[in-house]
Amino acid sequence: MASMLTLLMVFLLLSLYTFSLVSSHQHHPLDPLTPSEFTLVQTIVKKSYPTPNHNLTFQYIGLDEPDKPTILSWLSNPDSTTPPRRALVTIRLKKESHDLIVDLTTSSLVSDNVYLGHGYPLLTFDEQDAASALPETYEPFIKSIEKRRLNLSDVLCTTYTAGWYGEVESKRVLNLQCYYKEGTINFYLRPVEGILLVVDLDEMKIVEYYDRSIAPVPKAQGTDYRASMQKPPFGPHPNGATFGQPDGPGFKIDGHNISWANWIFHLGFDQRVGPIISLASVYDVEKQTNRRVLYRGFISELFVPYMDPTEDWYYKTFFDCGEFGFGQSAVSLQPFTDCPANAVFRDAYYVGQDGVPVKISNALCIFERYAGNIMWRHTESEISDEVIREVRAEVSLVVRMVAVVGNYDYIIDWEFKPDGTIKLGVGLTGVLEVKGVTYTHTDEIREDVHGTLLANNTIGIYHDHFLTYYLDLDVDGEANSFVKNNLETIRTTNQSSPRKSYWTVVSETAKTEEEARIQLGLNQLELIVVNPNKKTKLGNNVGYRLIPGSVAHPLLSYDDYPQIRGAFTNNNVWVTPYNKSEKWAGGAFVDQSRGEDTLAVWSLRNREIENKDIVLWYTIGFHHVPSQDEFPVMPTLSGGFELRPNNFFDSNPVLKTRAPSVVPGPNCTTQG
Repeated sequence: MASMLTLLMVFLLLSLYTFSLVSSHQHHPLDPLTPSEFTLVQTIVKKSYPTPNHNLTFQYIGLDEPDKPTILSWLSNPDSTTPPRRALVTIRLKKESHDLIVDLTTSSLVSDNVYLGHGYPLLTFDEQDAASALPETYEPFIKSIEKRRLNLSDVLCTTYTAGWYGEVESKRVLNLQCYYKEGTINFYLRPVEGILLVVDLDEMKIVEYYDRSIAPVPKAQGTDYRASMQKPPFGPHPNGATFGQPDGPGFKIDGHNISWANWIFHLGFDQRVGPIISLASVYDVEKQTNRRVLYRGFISELFVPYMDPTEDWYYKTFFDCGEFGFGQSAVSLQPFTDCPANAVFRDAYYVGQDGVPVKISNALCIFERYAGNIMWRHTESEISDEVIREVRAEVSLVVRMVAVVGNYDYIIDWEFKPDGTIKLGVGLTGVLEVKGVTYTHTDEIREDVHGTLLANNTIGIYHDHFLTYYLDLDVDGEANSFVKNNLETIRTTNQSSPRKSYWTVVSETAKTEEEARIQLGLNQLELIVVNPNKKTKLGNNVGYRLIPGSVAHPLLSYDDYPQIRGAFTNNNVWVTPYNKSEKWAGGAFVDQSRGEDTLAVWSLRNREIENKDIVLWYTIGFHHVPSQDEFPVMPTLSGGFELRPNNFFDSNPVLKTRAPSVVPGPNCTTQG
């Protein structure tokens, strides 16, 4: 029997090895890891620790993408040998964090380093679920619930990271706060205040317990957002609408490569950051060639600090990518609601704590959008006896994911437009984080309650959302520069003009990282990534312009512990030289980190960035003051920014764009 099992194991390993050899030739080098590759990683890692490894946990597995020069070399000759497939792996073993590199081509462990710095790896859902279940049998907690006259079976506890507040030593712990679900599925709006539990994740036991105060649990009435639970009078009921495509979808998907209109790009996925857009290039009709725009882009970190400094709330300062995993928090998208009828869906995968791949069905959707937008138009009525009207409808391509991190739902869009623009959209919805209080009217409030009274006994706490994007722009090639076009007011000195002032552009090319750090809103300027080695026919540097969206600056003091960890949000814009290891703005080990490995620290080296391969980091921010209109569920708050061609083309690239096929509507009339 033993020999039979041995033969079976050998066969399995050979099969996995054969798969890795075959797949290495089938994969694009930037394709996300497949379920079979995750399983191979699990096998290789566990084989490296043959002793009983019941306490070995997989915290993260992602693609170790080849170095950029390797990718570019392969792209120039796709028939050459595909670069080796490797995986970045983080495990916990015997209360230590290990960083591993696994070679899938040779089925071998390339490196195994114990992490000795501050901070801990990405949290898994499995350990959070295990921690959340501990209070059910914890006697002090049971007594606290009985004291509040609540039903234990209706109490749910959920996890919150503990952060770092100057402690010299730390353990890998999570905080638990509990909620009451009796009468509603919207339990986040029924907090059980005053109770705080601290769980040691390595020991998986409660190590600290506090029951400091009792506040009313907000009522369930009016909090359920399900359609089946709503009663008259109902809100508006729009008529149905659809975007018809009589000729079928205009995009093609080949593996993870997507081509549409004049765009080609690669779509990846990562457990930590979610969708990754790579190798985006746009076709230039006049030059008859694809021109490079974006080598790699993704949301690097999402910092969400709450503004209640009291003892049961001060620690609520979250890093959603590095602590909770934006990718593994993706949810299945619903056809016809999350995405329109013409959408195509893609599944995504990450690994559970045991190394077994987990499938997220319909994690991503791709669709063409037409909502009556105008690409360009002009009406000319000054010519005698003639009215000239030219309009081009704008159809764009959208890649969408929704990540649900606790109470918040984040809608993430990458939108590609025919004029060469990439629009990055963010939608915030879900349920507000609230605090139970004694107040039922604003007249009763005599102190700073750190939020807005939303309902009886319910305060929505002030907070921020800062999303930091990693944007490795390769505008017509790797060697780029960062230009600040300062718009400056000039007083006229020419007496022949009745004008007293005008503004002009004073260009400044950032030579170092320090010169590229920008807090938007302080000065009037335009920000452009240019290729100083490529010019238009008229002599302008080809480039792409950053058009900012919602501008918000951190209001926490720079010496506050959460802001030390989130110092990458101190500026809206950073520019760094390309470095493969510098991709996560908050550092590799974010949970209880101390701000020692962040974008703000890397940038202190003040490296040269002129005419170099550079990375643009942009943070879009929202200061959120909750309002009653956002209770019990929040209508989507939208924001975003654009990367727009700036002298990239010699003229309007969509001048000769043909109109899409028209499906006549019932209310349309033809006008001359």
